[in-house]
Amino acid sequence: MSKKPVGKPVARGEPRVRRAYFECRFGQLHVQNAIPPGGGFDEGTSLLCLHPTPLSGGVFAGLLRTMGHDRSVYAPDLPGYGESDAPPAAPTIADYAGALGDFLDAMRFRQIDVLGSHTGAAIAAELAVGRPQQVRRVVLAGVPLFTASERDAVARSTASLPHGDDDGRLLAEWHRSVEWGRPDMPFAVVVQQFAQKLLAGPRAGWGIAAALQYPLRERLSLVRQPLLVLRVRDASPDTSLRVREVLPAARFADPPEGQVRGLFDADPRAALGAVQEFLA
Repeated sequence: MSKKPVGKPVARGEPRVRRAYFECRFGQLHVQNAIPPGGGFDEGTSLLCLHPTPLSGGVFAGLLRTMGHDRSVYAPDLPGYGESDAPPAAPTIADYAGALGDFLDAMRFRQIDVLGSHTGAAIAAELAVGRPQQVRRVVLAGVPLFTASERDAVARSTASLPHGDDDGRLLAEWHRSVEWGRPDMPFAVVVQQFAQKLLAGPRAGWGIAAALQYPLRERLSLVRQPLLVLRVRDASPDTSLRVREVLPAARFADPPEGQVRGLFDADPRAALGAVQEFLA
């Protein structure tokens, strides 16, 4: 495992953010980690954050600094995204969960909380079911509980993700990214996320395809941990509400007033009050 600082040195009292690489079944897993200013002593349960695809763990940069004051926070790039090595073929949600399980085993976590967004939400559910003693609490956002027609629509949109510009998809995706993100997300974040989509290349749609094939409703029904669902306004319809049909006891938190896009990008502090209370 190798580590190096990310960005400028942080002021005293702020969490330290580091990067490291860990071995998993698909090669190296790139992980960003926020360390509390106290060095990890007397901290809360560590938090694992799983990103939407085709982005990377970088979407949680603000969350790392917000949640990292009183707990260690880990934001890996899923295999095939960001700076993590890719699987040899298109993986399933269980494959992604297995690779992250390799990381959890390497770190020897006794317990951990898990937060997942979109594709990451499906992986978080699988980890919760597969590791009921280790996963303490679960937070989900943008839960992909789609109907058959919605799955078809998402699959068609995924097929248009660019990995070359021979047919103009690159420029079209750039315009779509700008229209989707503005004005809620800083322009620099829009640019960064567009670059992350390109970095995934022909693997960009693998994570979404895995989520579409995953029996999420059935697996969610097996989750026994306390569950918080963050409603988001970047999905139509709001599929997260369907979690209540499967787990009536799940808690729900509405998005911050005025937030439309980028739950973890625009102002993570506004979005995470409910998360901090739930994980306390």
